[in-house]
Amino acid sequence: MKKKIFEIVMLCCLFSTGCFGKGKTDITNTLIQKVEKAKSYHVTGELEIINNEDSYQYDVEVSYKQEDYFRVSLKNKTNNHEQIILRNMEGVYVLTPSLNKSFKFQSEWPYNNSQSYLLQILVKDIRNDKSKTVENTKDGYIINTTVNYANNKNLTNQKIYLDQKGNVQKVEVLNDEKIVRMRMTFHKIDMGATFDEDYFELNQNMKTTETIQETSKTIDDVIYPMYMPVNTYLESQDIVQKDGGERIILTFGGESPFMLVEETVVVEDDLTVIPVYGEPEMLIDTIGSVTDNSANWISNGIEYYAVSDTLSGEELLKVVQSISVIPVMNMK
Repeated sequence: MKKKIFEIVMLCCLFSTGCFGKGKTDITNTLIQKVEKAKSYHVTGELEIINNEDSYQYDVEVSYKQEDYFRVSLKNKTNNHEQIILRNMEGVYVLTPSLNKSFKFQSEWPYNNSQSYLLQILVKDIRNDKSKTVENTKDGYIINTTVNYANNKNLTNQKIYLDQKGNVQKVEVLNDEKIVRMRMTFHKIDMGATFDEDYFELNQNMKTTETIQETSKTIDDVIYPMYMPVNTYLESQDIVQKDGGERIILTFGGESPFMLVEETVVVEDDLTVIPVYGEPEMLIDTIGSVTDNSANWISNGIEYYAVSDTLSGEELLKVVQSISVIPVMNMK
């Protein structure tokens, strides 16, 4: 009898999915199979991005349909400003309905970077990391993997929190000092979602109930970077008038020269599609475009463009991410 009990206990230890819930390998496989078999899904949640002392919160809505149809809505919880990342058979777009503008990218998004809010990209990170670890918690499991944020090498790891059934609850992205810089909390995941035929079409997504943004024709306050490369300084500041607004050109000289342009934004009367280079990237409080030596984004009615022939892409992004929405100097 004792021998029989011992054998049962040993079997339970070897096949923990039968006696003590799913094992670490099983829970990972459960998530992978669930996502890879899905023909569609719809996710709602909240994204928090932590940038130095600032924190930005977004209501997130993610939609996916085979093959390669994606729609990600990011609505800033502070000002209710919405941007949409859209991928369909025609390309990759970042839509700003309040300005009646759409920016078209030649990009492999979302497959060329880690994405905390896209399930199949989380699975891709899990598959790619041969040294990943899985922890048991009282509520479920935590999968630890490396990440690939090509334009932000400071982001190195992520924690994927699962419940007991293998459903994603939360994702935290950490820097090389193990400090959380991004947190995606999943509120609802529907793995059998259905969508209208035109749900992923550009024109349909440009229709919005959001109020058309009012923009100024002048820049009352210049926004300066809070981070400056060593032995680099503001060399000149020029104001240029343009049709319906103005442009300010800040030239920084020294060992690591760069240029920062700030100009007023014009709301288009008709839907305008603007081709852009680079990759979609979260910059400050909005989605912008990033290349190896430049960054372009729109925030609070001002369009920004930063470029440098000498700064590395990573160093330029440090400058960009330090540009506060609060002016540090008044030019008037």
